Amino acid sequence: MRALVQIQSPRPFFLYNYDMAILLTVLAVFGLLLVGEFWWRKQKLHGEFTRKFVHITVGSFVAFWPFFLTWNEIRLLSAAFLIGVLASKYLKIFRAIHSVQRPTWGEVYFALAVGLITFITQDQWVYAAALLQMSLADGLAAVVGTRYGQRFRYVVFGHAKSLLGTLAFLITSMLVLFGYSQGSGQYLTAIFIFDLAVAAAAIENLGVGGLDNLLVPVLVAGALTLLT
Repeated sequence: MRALVQIQSPRPFFLYNYDMAILLTVLAVFGLLLVGEFWWRKQKLHGEFTRKFVHITVGSFVAFWPFFLTWNEIRLLSAAFLIGVLASKYLKIFRAIHSVQRPTWGEVYFALAVGLITFITQDQWVYAAALLQMSLADGLAAVVGTRYGQRFRYVVFGHAKSLLGTLAFLITSMLVLFGYSQGSGQYLTAIFIFDLAVAAAAIENLGVGGLDNLLVPVLVAGALTLLT
């Protein structure tokens, strides 16, 4: 059984400087946002696909921040990105990530989750698994649902959902939890992985308006923290 608090790995040599670590992290996120915005403006990708490209790439990058940033740095960046997302939403700066037709605060909730999870766990692997549930599982669910799930759909609280999209979320969620088990050394039974993935998929369905971007990472972080 691992210790409750896992010591963070040393920074890579080029991130020893505090300012440099923060700067490179912000530039990486900003670069991904610019790529997504460029593709959206050039109509290289459908609006939802562009939005999910940003969701998957930025979210997956953020999931591994504890491996080279301190918890306080992550909290600082979470607050900064929350302000940035709100400014972008109201000033329409990055229109690609706000191009979805239905009303949603998903980007705001995700920015909140980035910082909130640091108060639930001090474990790098738990943090990564929690955020990857949204960046990968939710992102791929939306892509699969949009591309292939038009035929098998259902409605939750007035919002259309895709059976194939939900299945994609469930499978990806289980793979993320399996990867967490292998990488962290914390053994998870197949039943636990399945049950937690089903619970996450249920919340993803019920968390309309983008609220799932906050609730799913909190659920997974809480469950894995209690287990350890």
